Amino acid sequence: MQTQHKLTGHTRIVGVIGDPVEHSRSPQMHNAAFAKAGLDYVYVPFHVRPSDLAEAIAGFKAINVVGINVTLPHKQAVIGFLTSISREAELIGAVNTLSFTDGEIYGDNTDAPGVLRALEEDGNMSVPVGEDVVVLGAGGASRAVVVALALAGVASITIANRTVEKASSLAEEMARKTDVPMQGIGLTDSRLPDAIHQSVLLVNTATTSMDVNHPLLISADWLQQKTIVYDIVYTPPVTPLMHAANVRGCRTLGGIGMLVHQGAIAFEKWTGVAPCTETMRQAL
Repeated sequence: MQTQHKLTGHTRIVGVIGDPVEHSRSPQMHNAAFAKAGLDYVYVPFHVRPSDLAEAIAGFKAINVVGINVTLPHKQAVIGFLTSISREAELIGAVNTLSFTDGEIYGDNTDAPGVLRALEEDGNMSVPVGEDVVVLGAGGASRAVVVALALAGVASITIANRTVEKASSLAEEMARKTDVPMQGIGLTDSRLPDAIHQSVLLVNTATTSMDVNHPLLISADWLQQKTIVYDIVYTPPVTPLMHAANVRGCRTLGGIGMLVHQGAIAFEKWTGVAPCTETMRQAL
């Protein structure tokens, strides 16, 4: 049985802010990894309302907090309080990880590299460099996925969303920022079946996958065996889209890997130590 971590005056503090924050599974994941690595750190959830964000960031800096994860609704607003941000965070337009060092506050977004590490973790999959990909959804998670794939060197990206204007706007913005050809279309657009047929990777970022009774956003008949179907939703572990893709003979990947790896990247930034990702996965 794992013994409880004893907090002392030397214990270093990291955590997560959000409104709400009670649902976060990051404390279990990180604290298990700290225990496994024998590090005197503790990960704490902090409920921070938007009106208190400035004071919270100043407070963390004042008490020498090492790092903070940022979840909704603070991922964009927090940028105004930072010394600098990474290129990925700048492209995505959102920050999910803060590091406090020597009076400076550095912002990063670990979702983008987390997407790629999850793909690379499976020996049967790889980042589709020089290939066409399709991304379903045009929200915050989609921004991170599109940036990750663009920086990794895919040939083109089709973004399909229920609201066409949102998909088109995101495609235009990201194509301009990354120089990777992109198009934004609706889920009922006649071009979508062909785009999926030609792609080697289909990534779903839409939260409708969490509802097992919700109709699929696409027709399973459009999937080819060559296509990897990556659903970043992690509840349920096998989403309806993944099940349909498995029936079609496609390789599939769920969202737990992205959750683990984005956390592992933050862990390493804060501690300088690579965590045991299997421990983090088991904790989740």
